[in-house]
Amino acid sequence: MRVLILSDIHANLEALEACLDAAPEYDQVYNLGDIVGYGANPNEVTTRSRELGSIFVRGNHDKACSGVSDLGDFNPIAGLAALWTREKLTQDHLQFLRELPHGPISPIENVQLVHGSPRDEDEYVLMASDAYAILQEAAVPLTFFGHTHVQRCLLLEDNGQGKSFPPDYKSPKGKQTARLEIKPKTTYMVNPGSVGQPRDGDPRAAFLVYDTDAALITFYRVPYNIQCAQEKIFAAGLPERLAIRLEEGH
Repeated sequence: MRVLILSDIHANLEALEACLDAAPEYDQVYNLGDIVGYGANPNEVTTRSRELGSIFVRGNHDKACSGVSDLGDFNPIAGLAALWTREKLTQDHLQFLRELPHGPISPIENVQLVHGSPRDEDEYVLMASDAYAILQEAAVPLTFFGHTHVQRCLLLEDNGQGKSFPPDYKSPKGKQTARLEIKPKTTYMVNPGSVGQPRDGDPRAAFLVYDTDAALITFYRVPYNIQCAQEKIFAAGLPERLAIRLEEGH
């Protein structure tokens, strides 16, 4: 089975469509949360996400934008975007976001899905040092997570050595892929990166495909129409910083 894994779309319709156009054939879609927030197309992206499948975990922006949580942990820019999004979402989409499940969930054997981490759905996990205790206690060998907007693999080998590394792309331009073989006796936390607002210095949209039969993960980076997404943010009256950072990849 081949699984398309998306995370942190953040209402960026142009980035989502670019990822779907670039993706190979797949059997299922896993969505790791933060469907909305920041971007100017919350309804369109929620509709498209729901069309793609039914396996989701909720993100912190999904909670805030639907009123499940308050904005106490949000910076002013994120808070303004969340309030704008809450006003724009249809009642049907608001209800859908409110009912998204709390991670972790395990759609298939030996895999779990979370937004932040298995121990806290809002925890940021960036480095091997952050992941070490989580990997030691992991209930399954492979965890897919989002939240950081950084495409990365964190792993713990059977000798106790932890590692953190990003995909190795041949070029920073165009559509690029990088592969990761899933090995036995190793525990992984893998982040597909952000579809709609990457923060790893690469402004291209990010996602991955997991081939369960081949035990192979393929990371993707895909260019998209950033200018169009920016113009929508400006036109919506959302904070300008949300548009500017799209071209910076930070």
